[in-house]
Amino acid sequence: MSKTIVYGVDVQFGDCDPAGIVFFPNYSRWMDAASHHYFTACGLPPWRAMKELPGCIGAPLLEIHTRFHTAVSYGERIEIHTSVEEWRGKVFIQTHRVTRGDTLICEGRETRALCVKEDSGKLKAVPVPDFIRNACA
Repeated sequence: MSKTIVYGVDVQFGDCDPAGIVFFPNYSRWMDAASHHYFTACGLPPWRAMKELPGCIGAPLLEIHTRFHTAVSYGERIEIHTSVEEWRGKVFIQTHRVTRGDTLICEGRETRALCVKEDSGKLKAVPVPDFIRNACA
């Protein structure tokens, strides 16, 4: 398990459905933002600025699973606690725990691949370098 980084979100009126609760796709958007925030908070540059990994375009999603426990409404502040659960060769599993204070709102689990753009323009998954794994330890 890696370090856990917290990403805060202030829920806006426009994030909610007509019932006044957060529209579920927004959790995926916020978890994606928390994923990007995680790596920069670990001291890494943005994906496309990584000189040590030429052509890096980022870590696109391969799979996502979200389990909801309770609702959130506008005006509330939530926190997304993000960590890397497992490093594999070319992919990693990232987990997110969304909370409001001590209340668990939802849990997310993502499988992502680290990708570069080849000279031909094709995307290619590459092994996750040690410098990335070490920054997140």
